[in-house]
Amino acid sequence: MNSETLDPTDRQLLDALQRDARQTIAELAQTVSLSPSPCWRRVRQLEASGVIEGYHAQLNRHQLGYGVTGFVHLQMDNHTPDIMAAFEREVVALPQVLSCHNLSGRYDYLIEAIAPDLEAFSLLVRVKIRSLPGVKEIATSFSLKEVKRAGILPVG
Repeated sequence: MNSETLDPTDRQLLDALQRDARQTIAELAQTVSLSPSPCWRRVRQLEASGVIEGYHAQLNRHQLGYGVTGFVHLQMDNHTPDIMAAFEREVVALPQVLSCHNLSGRYDYLIEAIAPDLEAFSLLVRVKIRSLPGVKEIATSFSLKEVKRAGILPVG
């Protein structure tokens, strides 16, 4: 299943689940004008096809003590497949790293990371990220204000 095979009802289901994945099948069925059994089957098909990857709680970073969100641009000194794979394996294992993207352009990777404060963020960058395989250059910046957080993909 891909975006071309999704019909309007599938798209309504996906949108409704992104907004509230805790609703019951009966509530979801009512939202998309289906009876519960066909609704349940469609949701299971979307899960089985991989369109729905999982269900998650969105947590408040500040309430959990993470006052700093920063971005780390990395330039690699070695682009061999082994070094890149080792880097990616190790960065995935860092719990403070929320996302890591392989980029085009001057930098090879962009990491989004969180920390309780600037000192903890500095330690993360200087001790852990700088020691990752193949890292040559690091540039950091900090989020002053989160304007929008991804969470709901457009499906319409």
